[in-house]
Amino acid sequence: MTSTSTSTPHPTPLLGLLLDVDGPIASPVTRSIAIPSIARDLAALANAGIPVIFNTGRSDAFIAEQVVPPMLAAGIEPGAPIWAICEKGAVWAAIDRNGLGEVFVDLDLAMPTEFSDAMRDYVGDHFDEFGFFDETKRAMVSVEQHVHVASDAYLAAQPGFDDHAHDALAARGFGTVREGRERPDAAGRVQWRIDPTIISTDIESVRLGKDLGAERAVALLEERGIRPQHWRTVGDSRGDYAMADWLHERGESVRHVDVRPADGIPATGYPVLTAGDLIHDEAGAVFLTRWVEAVRRGALADDE
Repeated sequence: MTSTSTSTPHPTPLLGLLLDVDGPIASPVTRSIAIPSIARDLAALANAGIPVIFNTGRSDAFIAEQVVPPMLAAGIEPGAPIWAICEKGAVWAAIDRNGLGEVFVDLDLAMPTEFSDAMRDYVGDHFDEFGFFDETKRAMVSVEQHVHVASDAYLAAQPGFDDHAHDALAARGFGTVREGRERPDAAGRVQWRIDPTIISTDIESVRLGKDLGAERAVALLEERGIRPQHWRTVGDSRGDYAMADWLHERGESVRHVDVRPADGIPATGYPVLTAGDLIHDEAGAVFLTRWVEAVRRGALADDE
């Protein structure tokens, strides 16, 4: 795709993209953009005026270190509509040819500092063999598998950490929810979610989620007078469907791309796309290339 300057993006671009990062964009093995075409296609789409919005549980520091540099190397035109919505909606920033811009944080959604400090100490004393405390998070508490640790070893140890996190929150008078199981506080309230993934556990406000990220994405676009004709949301977990759910309930034209459908595709009111036997970033790369071609010809096919 030949890139052109888009300092004034089209108000109704063909597509808007809401992209989970781990899995569809960054390899869950290397935790980086491992397929070169991904960064090239992301830049090409944004340069053509397609909003590219990362909607992730990752921190802004991760985006700045792992996602932004290859996109800058691919070339970002002035005014290309790119944002990072991090920590499931609590943190956000624009991305331009100078990198990640000013970072905004909704402090009302942040974990208590005392709890964060206690979890840091616990990981250092009891869980360091398997994972590390993510110091880059501004609102969430996250513990992530060491790259050198085997997945089965980490997943076997993970429930013990999750149990401790619940007990620590309960001891402080908070209610929690974990994989759909609620344990309310004395007043019947649930304030925090314990959310395990295949490489990490996030501890976060129950108000956070990919749906909040989608809401922030639409608000950011509205500030610039942009409303895509169609949306594509992309993820590798059931929680990522919340992006498409929110957009669909709002009346938007949306399809969701599931790059790890082996977990089971839920019933939805919108189409769900997959890449056959390809998963994770290999599947993400296929769809990005398809969308580059679709934007070039100005129309979307049923499998795009």
